[in-house]
Amino acid sequence: MINITIDGGQLDAYLAKPKEPGPWPGIILLGEVYNVNHWVRKVADGYAEQGFIVLAPDLYWRQEAGRYLDYTPEDQKIARALGFSMDLEAFTGDMMGYIKILAEDPECTGKVGTVGFCLGGKLVYLAMARGLADAGVAYYPVQVEQFLEEADGLTGPLMIHFAELDEHVPPASYKPVKAALGPLSNVDIFMYENADHGFNRFGYPPYHQPSADLALERTLSFLNTELA
Repeated sequence: MINITIDGGQLDAYLAKPKEPGPWPGIILLGEVYNVNHWVRKVADGYAEQGFIVLAPDLYWRQEAGRYLDYTPEDQKIARALGFSMDLEAFTGDMMGYIKILAEDPECTGKVGTVGFCLGGKLVYLAMARGLADAGVAYYPVQVEQFLEEADGLTGPLMIHFAELDEHVPPASYKPVKAALGPLSNVDIFMYENADHGFNRFGYPPYHQPSADLALERTLSFLNTELA
């Protein structure tokens, strides 16, 4: 964990770097509603092993700094309350700060993408619709259908992974997103059969390895192309 300064103040973030010499493309990793917990840090380490410098900021630093949550019913309730009460306008400025920090790091190539899960997936969509990152990958993003009026700003490359059994993104949410974004040449949308919300969360249910492996293969190919 490191401490970083952006226009809005100071916060902690998890930083992961490859072992090989840089410079490397950057990734802003945006966690689930559980924030930068132990699982998100392992994900960051995994992307670092693939040749990216990764910054995973404390998403709740404006609300309750240092609140890293576990996969328990009690923490889930807290996580959802924090996640769905985020100030999304403030997030835009924060995200600009995160990207600037990585882009200006001498160990970064200057190209910075973003990857996010659940709440973080929604934030990836907003970051791309607001022209902030060079590329974005959203895993099972929630509530995107509520922000489709921003789709006109979506000019950069975006990849979205959805899950067939996802009750948090049911057909009533998925279908308008697919209809609005599917025709765009810069957007790739994938649906994973027999997979549920959180299918990428290795070590915890409802992890679905075939879907997670395929999504990661697609994600790495996409990021290596778009952040080259």
